[in-house]
Amino acid sequence: MASLTRRVSFTATHRYWRSDWSAERNDKTFGAAAVAHSHDYSCDATVSGPIDSETGMIVDLGLLDRILDREVRVRFHGADMNADLPAFADRKLIPTCENLARFIFEHVDAALAGAATLSRVVVREDETISAEFPGS
Repeated sequence: MASLTRRVSFTATHRYWRSDWSAERNDKTFGAAAVAHSHDYSCDATVSGPIDSETGMIVDLGLLDRILDREVRVRFHGADMNADLPAFADRKLIPTCENLARFIFEHVDAALAGAATLSRVVVREDETISAEFPGS
C-alpha cells in the first residue's frame, strides 16, 4: 500500500453564526469569527492503495485532479460559504475547518467511486489552524 497527497487551494468567505442564538451569544462563542471574513485555504486530499504495476500510480492523477477541481475549487473558490453553499446556509453546518474537512472528504470520496481509497482530508485556513478528517 502507498499513499499520495494532492493539494488544492481556494479563497472563500465565511463566518461562524447561528441565527437561533442572540448576537451576544454568537459574539461570546465565536468571537472575531462571527464577522464575515476571507481565507486563502489549502486542502490536502490523501488517497491510498496499491501501486498499479503498469502505470506506477495509485490513482489516475487526471481523474483525481478533475474530482478535486469540481468538488473543492469550483464549489468553494470565491464563495461566501454561508450565502452561496446550501450545506453551510443558516442553521446547517457552520463552516469551520472541521466541518469543511468532513464535507470535502464525503464529496471527494463519493466522486472517487472506488477508483482509490480516500484516507484523509486536511483543510487549512492559514498557517496557524487546520483540521483533519480521516477515513474510517
